[in-house]
Amino acid sequence: MTADTAGEVAERTPTGAPYVTTEERRTDPDLLREASVLLADAALAARRSGAALTAACASWQFGVRAARHPMWGLATALAAGRAVTNSAGLGFGANGGPVGELARSVATVSRHRAASVRMAVEAFALRIEAATAEHPNLAVPQAKHLTDAIVAGRRMEALRAARELIQLLGVTRSLTTLSPVLMELLAILALLDENPTNDSFAWVTLAGGTPTTEPLLGLPSELLQRLNQGKGTAERTEADALLARVLERSGNDIVRYIDDISALGNHGLALLRRVHCADGSERFVLLLPGTSFGRLRNSSPQDLVGAFDGLLRTDTTYTRSVKHLLVRAGVPEGAELMVVGHSLGGITAMNLASDLDFVSTYRLSHVIAVGSPIDTKRAVDRTVQVISLVNKHDVIPGLDGRGPATALDIPESWLELTWVDETYDYPLSHAPQAYASTLRGAQLRHRAQVNELITAYDGEIVGNQPYLLLDK
Repeated sequence: MTADTAGEVAERTPTGAPYVTTEERRTDPDLLREASVLLADAALAARRSGAALTAACASWQFGVRAARHPMWGLATALAAGRAVTNSAGLGFGANGGPVGELARSVATVSRHRAASVRMAVEAFALRIEAATAEHPNLAVPQAKHLTDAIVAGRRMEALRAARELIQLLGVTRSLTTLSPVLMELLAILALLDENPTNDSFAWVTLAGGTPTTEPLLGLPSELLQRLNQGKGTAERTEADALLARVLERSGNDIVRYIDDISALGNHGLALLRRVHCADGSERFVLLLPGTSFGRLRNSSPQDLVGAFDGLLRTDTTYTRSVKHLLVRAGVPEGAELMVVGHSLGGITAMNLASDLDFVSTYRLSHVIAVGSPIDTKRAVDRTVQVISLVNKHDVIPGLDGRGPATALDIPESWLELTWVDETYDYPLSHAPQAYASTLRGAQLRHRAQVNELITAYDGEIVGNQPYLLLDK
Protein backbone atom coordinates (compact mmCIF):
# COMPACT_ATOMS: atom_id res chain seq x y z
CA MET A 1 0.00 0.00 0.00
CA THR A 2 1.43 3.40 -0.97
CA ALA A 3 1.53 6.31 1.44
CA ASP A 4 -1.13 8.13 -0.61
CA THR A 5 -3.43 5.12 -0.60
CA ALA A 6 -2.92 4.61 3.13
CA GLY A 7 -3.82 8.25 3.69
CA GLU A 8 -7.02 7.87 1.69
CA VAL A 9 -8.08 4.82 3.68
CA ALA A 10 -7.22 6.50 6.98
CA GLU A 11 -9.27 9.54 5.96
CA ARG A 12 -12.27 7.34 5.19
CA THR A 13 -11.99 5.43 8.46
CA PRO A 14 -13.44 7.28 11.48
CA THR A 15 -11.78 7.45 14.87
CA GLY A 16 -12.61 4.38 16.94
CA ALA A 17 -13.93 2.37 13.96
CA PRO A 18 -12.53 -1.09 13.22
CA TYR A 19 -9.67 -0.67 10.77
CA VAL A 20 -8.65 -2.99 7.99
CA THR A 21 -5.68 -2.57 5.67
CA THR A 22 -5.23 -4.29 2.33
CA GLU A 23 -2.01 -4.77 0.39
CA GLU A 24 -3.76 -4.41 -2.94
CA ARG A 25 -6.75 -2.34 -3.90
CA ARG A 26 -9.78 -4.43 -4.75
CA THR A 27 -11.44 -4.44 -8.15
CA ASP A 28 -12.62 -0.96 -9.16
CA PRO A 29 -15.96 -0.41 -7.35
CA ASP A 30 -17.40 1.37 -10.38
CA LEU A 31 -16.75 -1.70 -12.55
CA LEU A 32 -18.40 -3.91 -9.94
CA ARG A 33 -21.45 -1.66 -9.85
CA GLU A 34 -21.65 -1.63 -13.66
CA ALA A 35 -21.47 -5.44 -13.69
CA SER A 36 -24.20 -5.59 -11.04
CA VAL A 37 -26.45 -3.41 -13.19
CA LEU A 38 -26.01 -5.74 -16.17
CA LEU A 39 -26.69 -8.80 -14.04
CA ALA A 40 -29.71 -7.13 -12.45
CA ASP A 41 -31.11 -6.37 -15.90
CA ALA A 42 -30.62 -10.02 -16.87
CA ALA A 43 -32.35 -11.18 -13.68
CA LEU A 44 -35.31 -8.88 -14.26
CA ALA A 45 -35.54 -9.99 -17.91
CA ALA A 46 -35.50 -13.66 -16.87
CA ARG A 47 -38.23 -12.99 -14.33
CA ARG A 48 -40.35 -11.23 -16.96
CA SER A 49 -39.82 -14.13 -19.35
CA GLY A 50 -40.99 -16.61 -16.75
CA ALA A 51 -44.04 -14.47 -16.03
CA ALA A 52 -44.89 -14.12 -19.72
CA LEU A 53 -44.55 -17.86 -20.31
CA THR A 54 -46.65 -18.63 -17.23
CA ALA A 55 -49.35 -16.17 -18.29
CA ALA A 56 -49.50 -17.59 -21.79
CA CYS A 57 -49.95 -21.16 -20.59
CA ALA A 58 -52.48 -20.15 -17.93
CA SER A 59 -54.61 -18.05 -20.30
CA TRP A 60 -58.07 -19.12 -21.42
CA GLN A 61 -56.98 -18.72 -25.06
CA PHE A 62 -54.38 -21.44 -24.59
CA GLY A 63 -56.96 -23.64 -22.89
CA VAL A 64 -59.42 -23.25 -25.77
CA ARG A 65 -56.81 -23.98 -28.41
CA ALA A 66 -55.42 -26.93 -26.45
CA ALA A 67 -58.94 -28.39 -26.26
CA ARG A 68 -59.23 -28.15 -30.03
CA HIS A 69 -55.73 -29.51 -30.65
CA PRO A 70 -54.93 -31.86 -27.75
CA MET A 71 -51.59 -33.10 -29.09
CA TRP A 72 -50.39 -29.56 -29.74
CA GLY A 73 -51.62 -28.50 -26.32
CA LEU A 74 -49.81 -31.37 -24.59
CA ALA A 75 -46.56 -30.75 -26.46
CA THR A 76 -46.72 -27.01 -25.76
CA ALA A 77 -47.48 -27.55 -22.08
CA LEU A 78 -44.55 -29.97 -21.75
CA ALA A 79 -42.21 -27.57 -23.54
CA ALA A 80 -43.33 -24.68 -21.36
CA GLY A 81 -42.97 -26.82 -18.25
CA ARG A 82 -39.42 -27.72 -19.20
CA ALA A 83 -38.64 -24.05 -19.90
CA VAL A 84 -39.73 -22.89 -16.46
CA THR A 85 -38.19 -25.80 -14.54
CA ASN A 86 -34.94 -26.45 -16.41
CA SER A 87 -32.03 -25.69 -14.11
CA ALA A 88 -29.92 -24.84 -17.16
CA GLY A 89 -32.51 -22.28 -18.29
CA LEU A 90 -34.99 -20.24 -16.28
CA GLY A 91 -34.76 -22.59 -13.31
CA PHE A 92 -38.11 -22.76 -11.56
CA GLY A 93 -39.15 -19.50 -13.17
CA ALA A 94 -42.96 -19.59 -13.02
CA ASN A 95 -44.37 -16.39 -11.53
CA GLY A 96 -47.16 -13.87 -11.99
CA GLY A 97 -50.92 -14.33 -11.83
CA PRO A 98 -52.73 -16.82 -9.56
CA VAL A 99 -51.20 -19.89 -11.21
CA GLY A 100 -47.69 -18.48 -11.41
CA GLU A 101 -47.70 -17.16 -7.86
CA LEU A 102 -48.99 -20.47 -6.51
CA ALA A 103 -46.23 -22.31 -8.38
CA ARG A 104 -43.65 -19.79 -7.19
CA SER A 105 -44.79 -20.16 -3.58
CA VAL A 106 -44.49 -23.94 -3.78
CA ALA A 107 -41.03 -23.60 -5.33
CA THR A 108 -39.95 -21.11 -2.65
CA VAL A 109 -41.08 -23.36 0.19
CA SER A 110 -39.34 -26.35 -1.42
CA ARG A 111 -36.25 -24.17 -1.98
CA HIS A 112 -36.19 -24.52 -5.76
CA ARG A 113 -34.50 -21.36 -6.99
CA ALA A 114 -35.26 -19.63 -10.25
CA ALA A 115 -32.37 -18.52 -12.42
CA SER A 116 -33.61 -14.97 -11.99
CA VAL A 117 -33.24 -15.29 -8.20
CA ARG A 118 -29.72 -16.64 -8.50
CA MET A 119 -28.73 -13.79 -10.82
CA ALA A 120 -30.38 -11.24 -8.52
CA VAL A 121 -28.44 -12.53 -5.51
CA GLU A 122 -25.20 -12.33 -7.52
CA ALA A 123 -26.06 -8.77 -8.55
CA PHE A 124 -26.56 -7.81 -4.90
CA ALA A 125 -23.30 -9.62 -4.03
CA LEU A 126 -21.44 -7.46 -6.56
CA ARG A 127 -22.93 -4.36 -4.97
CA ILE A 128 -21.72 -5.55 -1.56
CA GLU A 129 -18.23 -6.18 -2.92
CA ALA A 130 -18.20 -2.69 -4.45
CA ALA A 131 -19.19 -1.15 -1.12
CA THR A 132 -16.54 -3.21 0.72
CA ALA A 133 -13.85 -1.79 -1.57
CA GLU A 134 -14.82 1.71 -0.44
CA HIS A 135 -15.75 0.95 3.19
CA PRO A 136 -12.91 -1.02 4.82
CA ASN A 137 -15.01 -1.72 7.92
CA LEU A 138 -17.10 -4.17 5.87
CA ALA A 139 -13.93 -6.25 5.45
CA VAL A 140 -13.64 -6.88 9.19
CA PRO A 141 -13.60 -10.72 9.40
CA GLN A 142 -16.82 -10.89 11.43
CA ALA A 143 -18.64 -8.51 9.05
CA LYS A 144 -17.30 -10.34 5.99
CA HIS A 145 -18.35 -13.65 7.52
CA LEU A 146 -21.87 -12.31 8.01
CA THR A 147 -22.29 -10.90 4.49
CA ASP A 148 -20.83 -14.04 2.89
CA ALA A 149 -23.19 -16.27 4.87
CA ILE A 150 -26.23 -14.20 3.88
CA VAL A 151 -25.26 -14.23 0.19
CA ALA A 152 -24.78 -18.01 0.37
CA GLY A 153 -28.16 -18.48 2.04
CA ARG A 154 -26.67 -20.05 5.17
CA ARG A 155 -28.98 -18.52 7.73
CA MET A 156 -27.77 -20.30 10.87
CA GLU A 157 -24.20 -19.40 10.02
CA ALA A 158 -25.34 -15.82 9.39
CA LEU A 159 -26.98 -15.69 12.82
CA ARG A 160 -23.76 -16.92 14.46
CA ALA A 161 -21.75 -14.37 12.50
CA ALA A 162 -24.16 -11.60 13.52
CA ARG A 163 -23.75 -12.60 17.16
CA GLU A 164 -19.95 -12.53 16.81
CA LEU A 165 -20.08 -9.09 15.18
CA ILE A 166 -22.32 -7.71 17.95
CA GLN A 167 -20.05 -9.19 20.61
CA LEU A 168 -17.11 -7.45 18.96
CA LEU A 169 -18.64 -4.06 18.17
CA GLY A 170 -21.96 -3.79 20.00
CA VAL A 171 -25.38 -3.36 18.41
CA THR A 172 -25.13 0.26 17.28
CA ARG A 173 -21.65 -0.01 15.78
CA SER A 174 -22.55 -3.29 14.06
CA LEU A 175 -25.56 -1.59 12.50
CA THR A 176 -23.41 1.33 11.38
CA THR A 177 -20.78 -1.02 9.95
CA LEU A 178 -23.38 -2.81 7.84
CA SER A 179 -25.31 0.34 6.90
CA PRO A 180 -23.71 0.77 3.43
CA VAL A 181 -25.16 -2.60 2.34
CA LEU A 182 -28.14 -2.94 4.64
CA MET A 183 -30.75 -2.76 1.87
CA GLU A 184 -28.85 -5.32 -0.20
CA LEU A 185 -28.64 -7.73 2.73
CA LEU A 186 -32.36 -7.35 3.48
CA ALA A 187 -33.17 -7.94 -0.19
CA ILE A 188 -31.09 -11.13 -0.31
CA LEU A 189 -32.75 -12.43 2.84
CA ALA A 190 -36.15 -11.72 1.27
CA LEU A 191 -35.24 -13.60 -1.90
CA LEU A 192 -33.78 -16.64 -0.17
CA ASP A 193 -36.26 -17.21 2.66
CA GLU A 194 -39.35 -19.39 2.37
CA ASN A 195 -41.73 -16.45 2.59
CA PRO A 196 -42.87 -15.50 -0.93
CA THR A 197 -44.75 -12.40 0.22
CA ASN A 198 -41.62 -10.32 0.79
CA ASP A 199 -39.99 -11.07 -2.58
CA SER A 200 -41.36 -7.91 -4.14
CA PHE A 201 -39.23 -5.85 -1.73
CA ALA A 202 -36.12 -7.46 -3.20
CA TRP A 203 -37.15 -7.07 -6.84
CA VAL A 204 -38.09 -3.42 -6.44
CA THR A 205 -34.81 -2.78 -4.62
CA LEU A 206 -32.91 -4.52 -7.43
CA ALA A 207 -34.65 -2.38 -10.06
CA GLY A 208 -34.01 0.80 -8.09
CA GLY A 209 -37.62 1.60 -7.23
CA THR A 210 -39.37 2.38 -3.97
CA PRO A 211 -40.49 -0.79 -2.15
CA THR A 212 -44.17 -0.91 -1.25
CA THR A 213 -43.68 -3.68 1.32
CA GLU A 214 -41.43 -4.07 4.32
CA PRO A 215 -38.60 -6.62 3.90
CA LEU A 216 -39.20 -9.14 6.69
CA LEU A 217 -42.85 -10.22 6.46
CA GLY A 218 -43.79 -8.47 3.26
CA LEU A 219 -46.45 -6.33 4.95
CA PRO A 220 -47.85 -3.94 2.31
CA SER A 221 -47.92 -0.17 2.52
CA GLU A 222 -51.73 -0.35 2.57
CA LEU A 223 -51.51 -1.88 6.05
CA LEU A 224 -49.36 1.02 7.24
CA GLN A 225 -51.91 3.35 5.69
CA ARG A 226 -54.65 1.76 7.80
CA LEU A 227 -52.49 2.14 10.91
CA ASN A 228 -51.83 5.78 10.03
CA GLN A 229 -55.29 6.99 9.10
CA GLY A 230 -55.32 10.23 11.05
CA LYS A 231 -56.70 13.17 9.08
CA GLY A 232 -53.87 15.35 10.38
CA THR A 233 -54.38 18.60 12.29
CA ALA A 234 -52.24 21.42 13.67
CA GLU A 235 -52.73 23.57 16.76
CA ARG A 236 -50.91 26.77 17.64
CA THR A 237 -48.75 26.48 20.72
CA GLU A 238 -46.18 28.56 22.55
CA ALA A 239 -42.44 28.02 22.57
CA ASP A 240 -40.97 26.85 25.85
CA ALA A 241 -38.04 28.71 27.38
CA LEU A 242 -35.37 26.58 25.65
CA LEU A 243 -36.95 26.81 22.21
CA ALA A 244 -37.51 30.55 22.63
CA ARG A 245 -33.81 31.10 23.44
CA VAL A 246 -32.71 29.11 20.39
CA LEU A 247 -35.11 30.97 18.10
CA GLU A 248 -33.84 34.34 19.34
CA ARG A 249 -30.44 33.73 17.76
CA SER A 250 -31.73 32.06 14.60
CA GLY A 251 -31.34 33.33 11.06
CA ASN A 252 -31.20 32.32 7.42
CA ASP A 253 -28.40 29.81 7.82
CA ILE A 254 -28.55 26.03 7.37
CA VAL A 255 -26.83 25.40 10.71
CA ARG A 256 -29.29 27.67 12.51
CA TYR A 257 -32.19 25.85 10.87
CA ILE A 258 -30.86 22.51 12.06
CA ASP A 259 -30.36 23.95 15.56
CA ASP A 260 -33.98 25.11 15.52
CA ILE A 261 -35.19 21.67 14.45
CA SER A 262 -33.14 20.10 17.24
CA ALA A 263 -34.76 22.46 19.76
CA LEU A 264 -38.23 21.59 18.46
CA GLY A 265 -37.61 17.95 19.39
CA ASN A 266 -39.60 15.12 17.87
CA HIS A 267 -42.75 15.03 19.97
CA GLY A 268 -45.05 16.67 17.45
CA LEU A 269 -43.83 20.25 17.05
CA ALA A 270 -43.18 22.08 13.78
CA LEU A 271 -42.31 25.73 13.21
CA LEU A 272 -43.55 28.26 10.67
CA ARG A 273 -41.31 31.30 10.17
CA ARG A 274 -42.36 34.50 8.41
CA VAL A 275 -39.56 36.62 6.94
CA HIS A 276 -39.54 40.15 5.52
CA CYS A 277 -36.81 39.52 2.97
CA ALA A 278 -34.16 41.97 1.79
CA ASP A 279 -35.79 42.26 -1.64
CA GLY A 280 -39.06 43.44 -0.06
CA SER A 281 -40.91 40.13 -0.44
CA GLU A 282 -42.51 38.15 2.36
CA ARG A 283 -41.47 34.52 2.42
CA PHE A 284 -42.08 31.58 4.75
CA VAL A 285 -39.83 28.84 6.14
CA LEU A 286 -41.28 25.62 7.51
CA LEU A 287 -39.14 23.49 9.86
CA LEU A 288 -40.09 19.81 10.23
CA PRO A 289 -38.41 17.49 12.79
CA GLY A 290 -38.03 13.75 12.43
CA THR A 291 -39.27 10.64 14.16
CA SER A 292 -39.72 9.90 17.84
CA PHE A 293 -38.35 6.37 18.34
CA GLY A 294 -39.84 5.80 21.75
CA ARG A 295 -43.08 4.15 20.60
CA LEU A 296 -44.46 2.59 17.44
CA ARG A 297 -47.34 5.06 17.49
CA ASN A 298 -48.13 8.25 19.36
CA SER A 299 -50.60 11.10 18.99
CA SER A 300 -48.46 12.97 16.45
CA PRO A 301 -47.38 12.05 12.89
CA GLN A 302 -43.77 11.89 14.12
CA ASP A 303 -43.81 8.19 15.03
CA LEU A 304 -42.43 4.97 13.55
CA VAL A 305 -45.67 4.14 11.74
CA GLY A 306 -45.58 7.60 10.21
CA ALA A 307 -41.95 7.10 9.19
CA PHE A 308 -42.64 3.88 7.27
CA ASP A 309 -45.77 5.41 5.79
CA GLY A 310 -43.88 8.49 4.63
CA LEU A 311 -41.14 6.39 3.07
CA LEU A 312 -43.60 4.29 1.06
CA ARG A 313 -46.31 6.84 0.23
CA THR A 314 -46.72 10.58 -0.37
CA ASP A 315 -50.15 11.35 1.13
CA THR A 316 -49.58 10.84 4.87
CA THR A 317 -50.82 12.16 8.18
CA TYR A 318 -47.68 14.31 8.40
CA THR A 319 -48.29 15.97 5.01
CA ARG A 320 -51.95 16.55 5.85
CA SER A 321 -50.96 18.10 9.19
CA VAL A 322 -48.59 20.47 7.41
CA LYS A 323 -51.28 21.52 4.96
CA HIS A 324 -53.64 22.18 7.87
CA LEU A 325 -50.89 24.21 9.58
CA LEU A 326 -50.42 26.46 6.56
CA VAL A 327 -54.16 27.03 6.19
CA ARG A 328 -54.58 27.74 9.90
CA ALA A 329 -51.63 30.15 9.83
CA GLY A 330 -53.23 32.05 6.99
CA VAL A 331 -50.33 31.60 4.57
CA PRO A 332 -51.71 33.07 1.34
CA GLU A 333 -51.93 31.06 -1.85
CA GLY A 334 -48.95 31.73 -4.05
CA ALA A 335 -46.69 32.49 -1.09
CA GLU A 336 -43.05 31.47 -1.51
CA LEU A 337 -42.04 28.72 0.86
CA MET A 338 -38.92 26.79 1.84
CA VAL A 339 -39.19 23.54 3.80
CA VAL A 340 -36.28 22.24 5.90
CA GLY A 341 -36.69 18.79 7.43
CA HIS A 342 -34.61 16.30 9.35
CA SER A 343 -35.14 12.55 8.79
CA LEU A 344 -38.93 12.02 8.51
CA GLY A 345 -39.25 15.79 8.21
CA GLY A 346 -37.14 15.67 5.05
CA ILE A 347 -39.21 12.78 3.69
CA THR A 348 -42.35 14.81 4.36
CA ALA A 349 -40.86 17.85 2.64
CA MET A 350 -40.27 15.76 -0.51
CA ASN A 351 -43.74 14.23 -0.24
CA LEU A 352 -45.13 17.78 -0.29
CA ALA A 353 -42.92 18.60 -3.28
CA SER A 354 -44.40 15.62 -5.12
CA ASP A 355 -47.98 16.74 -4.37
CA LEU A 356 -49.37 18.60 -7.39
CA ASP A 357 -52.11 20.30 -5.36
CA PHE A 358 -49.59 21.56 -2.81
CA VAL A 359 -47.14 23.04 -5.33
CA SER A 360 -50.09 24.54 -7.21
CA THR A 361 -51.18 26.31 -4.02
CA TYR A 362 -47.78 27.50 -2.74
CA ARG A 363 -44.56 28.44 -4.52
CA LEU A 364 -42.26 25.83 -3.07
CA SER A 365 -38.78 27.14 -3.82
CA HIS A 366 -36.47 24.91 -1.74
CA VAL A 367 -36.52 21.54 -0.01
CA ILE A 368 -33.59 20.88 2.33
CA ALA A 369 -33.48 17.32 3.66
CA VAL A 370 -31.07 16.50 6.48
CA GLY A 371 -30.32 12.79 6.99
CA SER A 372 -33.40 11.72 5.01
CA PRO A 373 -34.01 8.79 2.61
CA ILE A 374 -35.51 10.84 -0.23
CA ASP A 375 -33.64 9.63 -3.31
CA THR A 376 -36.57 7.75 -4.86
CA LYS A 377 -38.92 10.73 -4.54
CA ARG A 378 -39.30 13.45 -7.15
CA ALA A 379 -40.62 17.02 -7.10
CA VAL A 380 -43.39 17.61 -9.64
CA ASP A 381 -42.03 21.12 -10.24
CA ARG A 382 -38.51 20.86 -11.60
CA THR A 383 -37.70 24.40 -10.46
CA VAL A 384 -37.78 23.32 -6.80
CA GLN A 385 -34.21 23.31 -5.49
CA VAL A 386 -33.69 20.03 -3.66
CA ILE A 387 -30.73 19.88 -1.27
CA SER A 388 -29.83 16.65 0.53
CA LEU A 389 -27.29 16.55 3.36
CA VAL A 390 -25.98 13.08 4.23
CA ASN A 391 -23.52 11.79 6.79
CA LYS A 392 -22.33 8.53 5.24
CA HIS A 393 -22.25 6.88 8.68
CA ASP A 394 -25.94 7.65 9.14
CA VAL A 395 -28.06 4.53 8.56
CA ILE A 396 -31.33 6.32 7.81
CA PRO A 397 -30.57 8.00 4.43
CA GLY A 398 -29.79 4.59 2.93
CA LEU A 399 -33.28 3.23 3.64
CA ASP A 400 -34.44 4.45 0.23
CA GLY A 401 -32.25 1.77 -1.37
CA ARG A 402 -29.66 4.15 -2.76
CA GLY A 403 -26.54 3.49 -0.77
CA PRO A 404 -22.86 3.29 -1.67
CA ALA A 405 -23.43 -0.08 -3.33
CA THR A 406 -26.02 0.98 -5.89
CA ALA A 407 -25.31 2.47 -9.30
CA LEU A 408 -28.52 4.51 -9.28
CA ASP A 409 -28.20 8.26 -9.17
CA ILE A 410 -30.28 11.31 -8.31
CA PRO A 411 -31.49 14.03 -10.71
CA GLU A 412 -28.79 16.36 -11.95
CA SER A 413 -30.72 19.37 -10.63
CA TRP A 414 -30.40 18.13 -7.03
CA LEU A 415 -27.55 19.12 -4.77
CA GLU A 416 -26.38 16.24 -2.60
CA LEU A 417 -23.62 16.96 -0.10
CA THR A 418 -22.10 13.97 1.68
CA TRP A 419 -19.29 13.51 4.17
CA VAL A 420 -17.73 11.20 6.71
CA ASP A 421 -17.19 12.63 10.18
CA GLU A 422 -16.04 11.35 13.55
CA THR A 423 -19.60 10.61 14.69
CA TYR A 424 -19.46 6.97 13.70
CA ASP A 425 -22.10 5.21 15.78
CA TYR A 426 -25.78 5.27 14.93
CA PRO A 427 -28.00 6.88 16.27
CA LEU A 428 -25.50 9.64 17.14
CA SER A 429 -24.58 9.90 13.47
CA HIS A 430 -28.24 10.62 12.67
CA ALA A 431 -28.86 13.29 15.30
CA PRO A 432 -29.47 16.83 14.01
CA GLN A 433 -26.84 18.03 16.49
CA ALA A 434 -24.22 15.89 14.70
CA TYR A 435 -25.13 17.41 11.33
CA ALA A 436 -25.03 20.95 12.74
CA SER A 437 -21.67 20.33 14.41
CA THR A 438 -20.10 19.02 11.21
CA LEU A 439 -21.39 21.95 9.15
CA ARG A 440 -19.92 24.34 11.73
CA GLY A 441 -16.50 22.75 11.47
CA ALA A 442 -15.12 20.19 9.05
CA GLN A 443 -17.73 20.85 6.36
CA LEU A 444 -17.84 24.63 6.57
CA ARG A 445 -17.67 24.78 2.77
CA HIS A 446 -20.93 22.79 2.53
CA ARG A 447 -22.55 25.26 4.92
CA ALA A 448 -21.47 28.15 2.71
CA GLN A 449 -22.67 26.36 -0.42
CA VAL A 450 -26.16 25.77 0.98
CA ASN A 451 -26.42 29.29 2.38
CA GLU A 452 -25.53 30.69 -1.01
CA LEU A 453 -28.53 28.92 -2.53
CA ILE A 454 -31.02 30.28 0.01
CA THR A 455 -30.03 33.97 0.06
CA ALA A 456 -33.53 34.92 -1.13
CA TYR A 457 -34.66 34.24 2.46
CA ASP A 458 -32.21 36.74 3.98
CA GLY A 459 -34.09 39.40 5.92
CA GLU A 460 -35.89 40.18 9.15
CA ILE A 461 -37.68 37.38 10.97
CA VAL A 462 -41.09 38.79 11.88
CA GLY A 463 -42.76 35.63 13.08
CA ASN A 464 -41.78 32.30 14.67
CA GLN A 465 -44.89 30.30 15.39
CA PRO A 466 -44.65 26.71 16.73
CA TYR A 467 -47.49 24.32 15.97
CA LEU A 468 -48.36 21.00 17.55
CA LEU A 469 -49.08 18.44 14.82
CA LEU A 470 -51.62 15.76 15.68
CA ASP A 471 -52.91 12.65 13.99
CA LYS A 472 -56.54 13.56 14.69
